[in-house]
Amino acid sequence: MHTGQLVFAQVMAYLPLKAFSRMVAARRAQHKVQDFSCLDQFLVLAFAQLTTRESLRDIEINLRAQRKHFYHMGLRCKTVSRNTLANANRVRPWEVFADLAHHLIRTARTLYANEPANSELVSLMDATVYALDSTTIDLCLSIFNWAPFRTTKTAIKLHTLIDLKGSIPSFIHISDGKMHDVKVLDILCKQGYVEAGAFYVMDKAYVDFARLYTLHMAKAFFVTRAKTNMQVAMVQSFPVATNTGLISDHHVRLAGVLTAARYPEPIRLVTFFDRETGNTFEFLTNNLTLPANTICALYKQRWQVELFFKWIKQHLRIKAFYGNTENAVKTQIWIAIATYVSIAIMKKRLNLKHSLYEILRVLDLNMFEMTPIEALLGKPVEPTDL
Repeated sequence: MHTGQLVFAQVMAYLPLKAFSRMVAARRAQHKVQDFSCLDQFLVLAFAQLTTRESLRDIEINLRAQRKHFYHMGLRCKTVSRNTLANANRVRPWEVFADLAHHLIRTARTLYANEPANSELVSLMDATVYALDSTTIDLCLSIFNWAPFRTTKTAIKLHTLIDLKGSIPSFIHISDGKMHDVKVLDILCKQGYVEAGAFYVMDKAYVDFARLYTLHMAKAFFVTRAKTNMQVAMVQSFPVATNTGLISDHHVRLAGVLTAARYPEPIRLVTFFDRETGNTFEFLTNNLTLPANTICALYKQRWQVELFFKWIKQHLRIKAFYGNTENAVKTQIWIAIATYVSIAIMKKRLNLKHSLYEILRVLDLNMFEMTPIEALLGKPVEPTDL
C-alpha cells in the first residue's frame, strides 16, 4: 500500500529509473543541462497526458499551482516554464523516450504473457498471434512541413505490431505519411521482431511477395488478403464445408513472372463468403496445415489492432501537439505510449480488474490525492448495454 504517496507518484513508481538513467547517458540527452532533467521532462509530459492538458501554457499554469507538490511528484526542478519545456521538446533526442517505451513494453509483455486473449481462438493457439497495421495522424501542412503525405496536408504514421494476448504493442515505428506500410516488414526483420512459429496477421497493404517470402524463410506464418490482380496456378485442391461460408481451399503457385521468382514455393489460397456483409474474401497464408476456417477466423482478429488505435486516439493526447518540430511530436507520442504501458503494468502488478479507461478517468481526477490507488478505484464498474 502506497500510504502517503500522491496518486501521480504511485503511477510513476513503475518507471525503471536506473535503466532510464542509463538510456539518458547513452544518448547524451542531458549534455550541459543544469536544471530541467529528462526525467522532469518525462514526468511533466506524463502528467499532461494523464490530465489531458491542452497546451504548454495549460501545463505551466496547472503545475505552478501545485508547486508545493513537486518533490512528492518526483520533480526536482524549481518551476515549470513553457519556454523551458518547449526547448526541451525541441532539442532533446526523442530516441531516449522511445528507448524507455520499448523497455516498458518488454516488461508489460512478460507480465501479460499468460493473459487470456480477447478471442477464444487466440487463447487456444499454441503460437503467438500478432496483428500488424498502421494509423495515420493528420497534421497541418503549413506548420508540420517536415512530415510529407499529400499535396494538401502532412501526416505521420504509427506502425504497430500488437500481441493479441493482452493487446500490448510489441513494436512501434513512427514515420512520415508517405512511407508505404509494406516497408515496415523490412524493419521488423532487421530489428529481430520476427519469431519462428508466430502468426502475423495483416491486410493486403503488406502483400509484397519478396518480403512475405522472407517471413516464410524465418519460419514465421503470415495471414493476409490476396490482391485482385494476383496470378496463380493450381497445385492442389482440398474439400471444404460450404455451409460454413468456405468456398475453396487451394495450394497454388504464383504465376506472375516477377512474383514467381520472389515467392518460389506453394502458397495457400482460402476463399470465404461472409454472409453478414455479402462480401467474398481471398486469404493468403504460408501455413498449409491449419483448418481453412481457422485461417479465416485468424484474419478477423486483425481488427484488434484497429481497436487499439481507436482507444489511444480517444484517450491519449496524440492528435494535438505541444510543439511543431519533428522532435517535439515524436517525443510527445513516445511519452504517451510509455504512459499507456506504465498504466498497463500498474494494472497487472496491482491485480486491478478495472479497464484501462476506468483507471485513466479516476487518475485524471485524483492526481494529488494520497489515497492508495487500489482503494481509490473501488469495485470495477459493471458493463451495461446503455
